[in-house]
Amino acid sequence: MYTLSNKLRTFSFALIILGFIGVVYGFMSSHKSLDEVKTMLATEAAHHGGGSHEVAQATHEVDPHEGHGNAMSHGEDTHADAAHGETAHAEADAHEHHGDAHAEHVQHQLANRPWSALYVAAFFFMMISLGVLAFYAIQIAAQAGWSPVLFRVMEGITAYLLPGAIIVLLIAVASGTIGHYNLFVWMDPEVVADDKLIQGKSGWLNIGWFAVRGLVFIAGWSTYRYFSRKFSIAQDNADDNSNFKKNFRISAGFLVFFIYSESIMSWDWIMSVDPHWYSTLFGWYVFASMFVSGITVIALIAVYLKSKGYLELVNDSHIHDLAKFMFGISVFWTYLWFSQFMLIWYSNIPEEVTYFITRIEDYNLPFFGMVVLNFLFPLLILMNSDYKRVPWFVVMAGVVILFGHYIDIFNMIMPATVGDRWSVGIPEISSILLFAGLFIFVVFTALTKAPLHAKRNPLMKESEHFHY
Repeated sequence: MYTLSNKLRTFSFALIILGFIGVVYGFMSSHKSLDEVKTMLATEAAHHGGGSHEVAQATHEVDPHEGHGNAMSHGEDTHADAAHGETAHAEADAHEHHGDAHAEHVQHQLANRPWSALYVAAFFFMMISLGVLAFYAIQIAAQAGWSPVLFRVMEGITAYLLPGAIIVLLIAVASGTIGHYNLFVWMDPEVVADDKLIQGKSGWLNIGWFAVRGLVFIAGWSTYRYFSRKFSIAQDNADDNSNFKKNFRISAGFLVFFIYSESIMSWDWIMSVDPHWYSTLFGWYVFASMFVSGITVIALIAVYLKSKGYLELVNDSHIHDLAKFMFGISVFWTYLWFSQFMLIWYSNIPEEVTYFITRIEDYNLPFFGMVVLNFLFPLLILMNSDYKRVPWFVVMAGVVILFGHYIDIFNMIMPATVGDRWSVGIPEISSILLFAGLFIFVVFTALTKAPLHAKRNPLMKESEHFHY
């Protein structure tokens, strides 16, 4: 039986506390007055352009009487004088209104940042556990012979799914109820009233139906996880294989539910932050990201437990196979990324291509950097078969892959919520620490609840003697 060490427990609590403090600070510091935002914009304009013209535009200080005064000094006709003054007033009012609208938009983007950072981190760790659940179900449905020695690791990771998914849904709903529509613009009635496109989708995109769908997804995933875990543990002390067969049947059925629910969840929880844009590949694209992230975490935890004297039956061939999946699914993710990007870029339809223009112009480094992290790095590091057997190589590649796929989720959410006002600071780092600590505590606590060796699994002998 695995025992959670005091050091790991303290470490997870420290992450949670530090993360929570940082998240609270992020929310408190994100609320700026309109005057503060105007001053910030004026400073930025002066910094980037320098001249008084840019500062005047940023602060929107236009003298409406300037043209009128000049006309009087030249003794022009009083009727022309009045007309010129009215025009100057109208232009000044329009400029002032535009300036206020821009400042209010930036103010809203700044307020969105802590919500977005929290949501990105919450979704990232939730999707890891969901990806592991899918991988676990595939192993059982396929009756894979190599992986049973890792089943309890997978079951431990999936313990985070229920709390993690509930947190994601709560953040999403809260952003449109107690928040000021900080994530999903379609939750704002004023926006919907002026947007025909969103009005056409309002039968699907409304808070009530959104919450119901989310609860159905979470219930389905959690129900499968509960019964599959129950049958797996019951098999340890059974005299026959009836629990194994039950697990096989529900796993096959779950995979059908999963592929539908994961796709719809991707549309709801991620794609709908850009309600004018859609991609028919999006569900698969998100799946590839969660799948490779989940497999990577299985490998990292397996290496960690083995280094602590657990999982004695896990050998370098099991690590090699996990690394093969990390390599293969990284290539699959790249195929989907390129297919989605290339087809939309080549067709150049304005309603579609604006999604990538925003990311290339405002998120150039993270957008193309994640391709390096998620494709080139795994390709170069894990292509060699011998390297896949070296634990520290697998750990190094795994850390980079996880970082790359966090950036992937970051790129999906941030452009729609904070625009070009993004950065990596206290809100982002604190959110990662908060959910990393929670993830570690939940997963490793779950590992203490059952033996790490699923001894009565019919395929265990094959798994124990697996060599590639």
